[in-house]
Amino acid sequence: MSITIRQIGPCFAGEVDGLDMRQPLSREDAAAIHAGMDRYAVLVFRDQKIEDAQQLAFTRALGPIEQAIGTSLRAAADQRLPTTFADVSNLDKTNTPFARDDRRRLFAIGNRLWHSDSSFKATPAKYSLLHAISIPNKGGNTQFADMRAAYDALDEETKAEVQDMVCEHSQMFSRQLIGFFDFTDEERERFRPVRQCMVRTHPVTGRKSLYLSSHAGGIVGWPMPEARGYLRDLIEHATQREFVYTHQWRLGDLVMWDNRQTMHRARPFPADQPRDMRRTTLAGDGPTVAQAA
Repeated sequence: MSITIRQIGPCFAGEVDGLDMRQPLSREDAAAIHAGMDRYAVLVFRDQKIEDAQQLAFTRALGPIEQAIGTSLRAAADQRLPTTFADVSNLDKTNTPFARDDRRRLFAIGNRLWHSDSSFKATPAKYSLLHAISIPNKGGNTQFADMRAAYDALDEETKAEVQDMVCEHSQMFSRQLIGFFDFTDEERERFRPVRQCMVRTHPVTGRKSLYLSSHAGGIVGWPMPEARGYLRDLIEHATQREFVYTHQWRLGDLVMWDNRQTMHRARPFPADQPRDMRRTTLAGDGPTVAQAA
């Protein structure tokens, strides 16, 4: 049975049928998934009763993975998962929800801001694949915004203005937006800003998209207050209702999205309830702009 994809979002996002991730991914299905990502940017796979090893095998069948190293405040001794997975949960090593004032939880609240995964790395991520192991009884949805449609809706003057714009991205920028300033010297060094292009062109479709994120805290050559205001206006434009798909999680869902063409954010949920989400990530092809030494 070949896979089929039907659109479920307002202008993007598709739901895939006819694929069991417990089975090896054929070349034909892998090609269909890549084509689906090029078109829809977000793909939803329902009822995937898979183990971590099967999620990892599925991801690797699509391309080389990005290791989840140095992207959170979890110490190496506190990790629940290997570095092939990003632990997008509110759980400690004993699978207990973090205390409300735990700095690891407070740092992770930054994921409720619109962002693109790994835009704070010199080589940002390509695809993210998030699998729902446990979900809270309310809240915890994930929203996605189509950055291609947002770019298309810009007026011509703004398109010309952003075309060659370069931004500085850092997790410190996004966390400071929510009032989190509790960084060690090592963390400040680890989260030093990197530069990314504001406009990206898809290598297959040729379609342009905005490359926005709450991690973007400056525009090269601009005064900081002006840059912050401009970036806020762009994010407000890019996350209008007509560009947004909201995913309501069910156990076993796996959602895959293209970080080059979308932003996303998690929505709040009760702090005392476990939300166990495990992400594998496909590595990007390279930096979007030459990095400063």
